[in-house]
Amino acid sequence: MDELKSIVTYRTGEYGHIVVKLSEAMKAHNITRNRLATLTGSKYPIVNRYYKGTQVERFDLDFLARVCYVLDCRVEDLLEYQKPEETNEAPK
Repeated sequence: MDELKSIVTYRTGEYGHIVVKLSEAMKAHNITRNRLATLTGSKYPIVNRYYKGTQVERFDLDFLARVCYVLDCRVEDLLEYQKPEETNEAPK
């Protein structure tokens, strides 16, 4: 069995991060932020925050499900885990 890693002793960023790819998915479907807000029943500032991929600390699973439904996509199309850089990787 692989050894599990703990994030308790690591500094923020040493364990990687999640990239929000909503803007790419929207461009592929040729849909605007206003239109997505209307179709998902969400407020524009929420869609805009995810679109920009900034200031997203927690993910609203209901919002993501609605976006997946409207865009006919998968969560993996909207979010991507990126491992830490090799030089910044925490010791095992």
